[in-house]
Amino acid sequence: MEKNIKIVEVGPRDGLQNEKEIVPTEIKVQFIHKLMECGLKVIEASSFVSPKWVPQMSDHELIVNQLPQESSIQFPILVPNLKGFENALRCQVKDIAVFAAASETFSQKNINRSITESLKEFSGITKLAIKHGMRVRGYISCVLGCPYEGKVALTQVVQVAKALYEAGCYEISLGDTIGVGTPTAAKLMVKAVMSEIPISKLALHFHDTYGQALANILACLDLGIATMDSSVAGLGGCPYAKGATGNVATEEVIYMLHGMGLKTGIDLDKLIEAGEYICQYLKRPNRSKVAIATLAKNS
Repeated sequence: MEKNIKIVEVGPRDGLQNEKEIVPTEIKVQFIHKLMECGLKVIEASSFVSPKWVPQMSDHELIVNQLPQESSIQFPILVPNLKGFENALRCQVKDIAVFAAASETFSQKNINRSITESLKEFSGITKLAIKHGMRVRGYISCVLGCPYEGKVALTQVVQVAKALYEAGCYEISLGDTIGVGTPTAAKLMVKAVMSEIPISKLALHFHDTYGQALANILACLDLGIATMDSSVAGLGGCPYAKGATGNVATEEVIYMLHGMGLKTGIDLDKLIEAGEYICQYLKRPNRSKVAIATLAKNS
């Protein structure tokens, strides 16, 4: 088992993108800065999507322009298509992320393209990005289940992961979008993908809809996976999955990993402060049990 675990904080993008009330740019920037102070080295900052489809991310250029340029921290920006990539290139973004799905129906409903069509486009974007010195991360949705199709074939997950990896993505994030996975299923899925892609190039992106995310992460840690996506305060969800409660809380992941003697380089107390900051602005309860317990103990 690896002794150092990399955490990819997705709160500012995945966590906020479905909020109905627009969060002011200055609040988002302050939120990102608070996350930086925790010791996080990768923070997903925004998304170059159309404001028509995701109004919350309409200030992506303003966000990017206020990120520290000479920083050791990576700020991946999601790009859904060639236009998004061109905008990211114009704004001199260093890190981008592309996202495909392991479910045909989800791909059609989410990005209005088939899996084959999306992989062809993302392969072209990735090669262009690398040519311009960008780093590209790949996401795969619905690796453990789809809201429309139910169970997703492992062969489909492996096929999509392999295509993104061969296109040049430095890392492939395996997403349980609706949080239906269980430890055995999660482990089998990662083992299947490992047969084609080095474990060092894989990341976990588990939602906690059914309360299984930590158990799934723990099961996959045994395989040697060392990168986890999570969202502070458990922010986020999936508009395509009714009742989906969002990403696994970063605080929970850090508490578990530190308790196992693994290193993350993240200050848990500062992380809890960052989560409380955004929850107070959103006027909603913190979804992290670790944060709730810690704040109660310290009050």
